[in-house]
Amino acid sequence: MAEIEREAMEYDVVIVGAGPAGLSAAIRLKQLDADLNVVVLEKGSEVGAHILSGAVLDPSGLDALIPDWKEKGAPLNVPVKDDNFYMLGEAGQVRIPNFPMPPLMNNHGNYIVSMGNVCRWMAEQAEEMGVEIFPGMACSELVYGDNGEVKGVVAGVFGLEEDGSIGENTEPGMELHGKYVFLSEGVRGSLSKEVIAKYDLSKGKEPQKYGLGMKEIWEIDPAKHKEGSVTHTMGWPLGSNAGGGSFIYHLENNQVYVGFVVHLNYKNPHLFPYMEFQRFKHHPMVAELLKGGKRVAYGARAISEGGYQSMPKMVAPGVALLGCSVGMVNVPRIKGNHNAMHSGIHAAEAAFEAIKADRSGDELTAYETEVRNGVIGSDLKKVRNVKPLWSKYGLTASLVLGGFDMWTNTLGFSLFGTIGHGKNDADATEEASKHKPIDYPKPDGTLSFDRLTNVSFSFTNHEESQPAHLKLTDADVPVNVNLAKYAGPSARYCPAGVYEFVEEEGKDTRFVINFQNCVHCKTCDIKDPAQNITWTTPQGGDGPNYPNM
Repeated sequence: MAEIEREAMEYDVVIVGAGPAGLSAAIRLKQLDADLNVVVLEKGSEVGAHILSGAVLDPSGLDALIPDWKEKGAPLNVPVKDDNFYMLGEAGQVRIPNFPMPPLMNNHGNYIVSMGNVCRWMAEQAEEMGVEIFPGMACSELVYGDNGEVKGVVAGVFGLEEDGSIGENTEPGMELHGKYVFLSEGVRGSLSKEVIAKYDLSKGKEPQKYGLGMKEIWEIDPAKHKEGSVTHTMGWPLGSNAGGGSFIYHLENNQVYVGFVVHLNYKNPHLFPYMEFQRFKHHPMVAELLKGGKRVAYGARAISEGGYQSMPKMVAPGVALLGCSVGMVNVPRIKGNHNAMHSGIHAAEAAFEAIKADRSGDELTAYETEVRNGVIGSDLKKVRNVKPLWSKYGLTASLVLGGFDMWTNTLGFSLFGTIGHGKNDADATEEASKHKPIDYPKPDGTLSFDRLTNVSFSFTNHEESQPAHLKLTDADVPVNVNLAKYAGPSARYCPAGVYEFVEEEGKDTRFVINFQNCVHCKTCDIKDPAQNITWTTPQGGDGPNYPNM
C-alpha cells in the first residue's frame, strides 16, 4: 500500500481509539485550548462497539476530567452497595471476609457500569467541545516523518481484494498527520505493538502478561436481583490448571454481568478457557442465580496484567502510548479504566505544553514522568507483586503473601522488592506430552453454550471478501509445530472459535482461520506458542457490535 498516493489532513493531535484513554485525552486537550484541532479515529462501527470491560469503575479519573459528570448525565447509575469474595470448590463455597483485605480493595464509592455506554457519553462531551470523532475508521498503518518520528496514521482503507491487493473498488483511505499521535488502542493494539518493537520500548522491562476476560450479560429473575452487589470468586473450576477467577455484578434492570478471567500464562495446552467459563456457571451458587434467566450478550477480550514492572517506555518521537496500550490494570482490584482516563489527561497536558512551546514530533517525556510518579504509578506500584506471586506460588500462597505485600506497600515498603514475571505467556505453554487432556462437559444450552452460538450474541460481522486480518508468519507452523507438539491450542484458546484443524479422509490436516468470528480479543497474538499469528485491523466498522458491555 506504500505506493498509493493519499490525501492528507493535518491536525494538532491524532488519537487512535475512542476508549476511556483516547476520549479523556481529547476532552482534556479541548479544555486546555479550544482552538486545538483534535481527531479521534475509532475502528468500531460506533463509539462503544468494541468496548468490553467488567466493569466496576473507580470514578477518580472521571472526577479529574469532568468534575460535574453527575450533573451532565454520565451513565454511572449503580453505586456498589456490597462486596463479596468467595473461594469456590466444586460443590460449595467459602466466604472470604472483607476485614483482612487492604483498603485499596474496598469498592465503596465505585460504580457498576457499562464502559461502552460511558464511552458513548464521553464521546458526546468531546464532540460538543469540537473534537472530530470518526467511527468505522480503522487505522491500518503508521506514517513516519523524515527523521524517523511518527507523524500520522493511515485510516479508512476499504475494499481490498481477498489476497490483500488493490482492486477497482478499493478506497485507499487517507493520511491523518498530527504534531503528536496518541495510540489508545487497548490491549495489544497492532500499531502500539509496531511502535514498541521499532523503538525498543520494552528494553529493560519485564514481559507484559495477559489474561483472557470473557463476559455475558444475563437478565435474571427480579427476585434474585440485588442492584449494586459485587461478587468475585477464585478457585474452582480452574484449580491448579491456571490462575484466574470470576466476577458477578448486579447492575440495573434486573441485569447481571457474569465474567470469567483466565491468566494466559497457563502451561497445559489442553486447557480450554471458554469451556472453563461455561463450566463455572454450573457451580451451585451461580446456577441458582441464573436459573430462569437468559443470556442476552457475550464478548471477550485480553486484559493486560503485567502491571508496574511491565509498562514499556510510553513515548517515542511523535507518539505516546495511552491506557492499556501501556498496561495500566490494577490486577487485584480488577480495574484499569480509571488509570486509562488519568493517562489520557496526562498525555493531553504534556502535548498542550509542547504545542504551546512550538514543539512537534519529539518525545513527550513529561507524560511518562507524570504516569510513573503520579497517581497511576502510585496505584500500580502498591500491587506490583500480586501477579508474579500468584504465578510462582499458586493461589493460596499468593492470597497470603500478596495480601501481606499490599498491606506493607500501603505503608511505603515491600519485603519482596519488585518481583519479575519471567517468561511471556506464549513461552509459558508447555508441550502436550507433559499434560493430560481435560474432559469438559458438553454445554447444556440453558446455562452453558457452545462458542459459535455465543459469538452470535456478540453481534460480530466481518465483510467476507476482505483479506483475513489474522496473519500467519509461516503457514506450515500451525500443523507441523503447534498441532504436533502442542495439540493445536489455537482451537481452544480462542474464545470465538476462529481457528480449527480440519481432517479430511486421504488428505493432510488443514488449518482453517474463520476470521469472520473474530471478536478482536487478541488472545491468538499473545498465546500462540510459536508467536506465528499477528492480529491486524480489519476494515473499519467490522468486528463485534457490543450493546452494553
